[in-house]
Amino acid sequence: MTAMTAKTQYARTVAALAALTLLALPAVGDAQSARTSSNQPIAFGADTGEQSAERISLRGRAEVTQGQNRLRAEAITLFRNAAGDPERVEATGTVYFVTPTQSMRGDRAVYTLSNGELVVTGNVILNQGKNVLTGGRLVYNVNTDAANMSGAPRGGTAGSRIQGVFYPNGTN
Repeated sequence: MTAMTAKTQYARTVAALAALTLLALPAVGDAQSARTSSNQPIAFGADTGEQSAERISLRGRAEVTQGQNRLRAEAITLFRNAAGDPERVEATGTVYFVTPTQSMRGDRAVYTLSNGELVVTGNVILNQGKNVLTGGRLVYNVNTDAANMSGAPRGGTAGSRIQGVFYPNGTN
C-alpha cells in the first residue's frame, strides 16, 4: 500500500467513525425527553479502528460509552444493521462494564441495544458497593438494573455454584 493510499484510507476511516458518532448524537428535542440507557447516544474510542458497512472494530484500550455506562476491553466490535445503526456490541479480552451503581468484569461480553441486555461470561465478578458476586455468566439489563448470575466455570474451586458476600445496610 502506498503512503498516499494509506493516508487516504486512514482519512476515510476517521471520517466514517466521526460520521457514525454524529449520527448517534440526539436531536435537540431528544435531550429533553426521558430515555432508557439503551437508547442513549454511543461514543467510542480506541488505539486503532476499522469500519465497514456492517461493523466497527476497535482494538487497544477500546472503550464504548452510552449515557453513564462504560464498556472497556482489549477489543470491541460494534455491529450495525442495514441502516447503519449500531445493534450489537461484542467485547473480548478482559472486559469491564461500569454503571453508576455497579461494575462487572468478565472475559467476554455481548450487549444487545434493542433490549438493553448485556451478557458477560468467563470468570464474572459483579460489584455493587461492597457487595460481591462471582459466577460464570451474568445477564444484566441496563434499562432495569436487573442482574441474573449463573454458575462458575466448570473445574473452578466453587464447582458450578455462584458465590457472594453481601453486607447489610449499616455494616462496615
